[in-house]
Amino acid sequence: MKSPIAVVVLAAGAGTRMKSRLPKVLHRLANRPMVAHVLANAEALKPSLVVGVVAPGATGVAEAFAPHPTVVQTKPLGTGHAARAALGALKGHDGPVLVVFGDAPLVTTASLRKLVAACRKAGAAVGVLGFVARDPTPYGRLIVQDGELVKIVESRDADATERTVAFSNSGVMCIDGRLIASLLGAIRNDNAKREFYLTDAVRLAREAGRRAIAVAGDEAEFQGINSRAELAAAEQALQQRLRAAAMAGGVTMTDPGTVWLSADTKFGTDVTIGPNVRFGPGVSVGSDTVINAFCDIEGVRIGRGVLVGPFARIRPGSEVADGVHIGNFVELKATRMAKGAKANHLAYLGDSDIGAGSNIGAGTIAVNYDGYGKHRTIIGADVFIGSNSSLVAPLKVGRGANVTAGSVVTEDVPAGALAFGRARQVTKKGRAAALRAKLKDRAAALRKAAAERSGKK
Repeated sequence: MKSPIAVVVLAAGAGTRMKSRLPKVLHRLANRPMVAHVLANAEALKPSLVVGVVAPGATGVAEAFAPHPTVVQTKPLGTGHAARAALGALKGHDGPVLVVFGDAPLVTTASLRKLVAACRKAGAAVGVLGFVARDPTPYGRLIVQDGELVKIVESRDADATERTVAFSNSGVMCIDGRLIASLLGAIRNDNAKREFYLTDAVRLAREAGRRAIAVAGDEAEFQGINSRAELAAAEQALQQRLRAAAMAGGVTMTDPGTVWLSADTKFGTDVTIGPNVRFGPGVSVGSDTVINAFCDIEGVRIGRGVLVGPFARIRPGSEVADGVHIGNFVELKATRMAKGAKANHLAYLGDSDIGAGSNIGAGTIAVNYDGYGKHRTIIGADVFIGSNSSLVAPLKVGRGANVTAGSVVTEDVPAGALAFGRARQVTKKGRAAALRAKLKDRAAALRKAAAERSGKK
């Protein structure tokens, strides 16, 4: 039986180049803190333990690790010092220990699994994920000879020959749990920065007669995030990955580069998405649904065979059942639309329940806010709401009722009833010409007065 894996996530870095009061690892990618991506990728390995290493007072970062435990790196004395802070939590663990970074959200579960498998196969004390860099200048180099990782040399310390090596250090490391305490304990801070470098574990393992290996990954997984520009670049990379996964799962995107997904967006098969659509957190979309261009959707469960947009907005707390139509310039907020309900044009439905088969006319507003509180509008099945109606909540409209166009409805409407809530029309025959002449004279007088004032100035 294979020994269980433990994962140590180093998340104490300050990220001063982010120019932010928010800790670097809490900046969001695909609407999820970057450290949450790291945790999700690690959790997919089904480890026996995940422990985070955080800075003093970083309560927000510690909360992001829940339910996993965290330990504190008391002073910023390097990666080796940070990993050493986790030794107490690792006590008794004798399987592989993955050391990953909280600001490396693009490293995939597949690469982590590959590194662990390679270390187990080789019986290595230390394994390092590396990549062939297009420009290796900023990175430490992995010096490999005859399949063995001989050393990791920092770029500034590399000689002329070592600088020609493109195989670069990602920082992700796998260490034998039986040796991790002795290796980390032997790291010294006898360098210019007086810091404890985790990379020294390679040298120490070899000096102890143990094997060290390097495993190649894709450079795209190891983008550093130390600035807002790098955060944006990582967002682009992650979005491309999410779009590709969605399309591989049976989603059609007419212009994938303009569709923005969240890490938790879920799709059925044969979903079609038009250009310039944003999915915020908490969205699931059923099969055979069409999302047309320029829609903004967040916090909603959408059923099968639904038609949305173009230019529709669905806000959190909404539920859209099978066969619903939500048309152009329709906004839902905390609204449940039952099977087959339609709101095809220019409507605001806030805090509402729309019954099965009901039709909401253009220009309808669910008046949910009275200045002090939000109230619900409940519309039964097979109701017809005429265009340009205002439904003043709290309000109930019974099954099969009909509200005529232009109505302001302030009282409950019983099932099957016909409701009028508008002023009676008054028509005065032959009076239009006189009214137009009066308005024309008034406009001329206003222009004349404005010209006289200007002349006096």
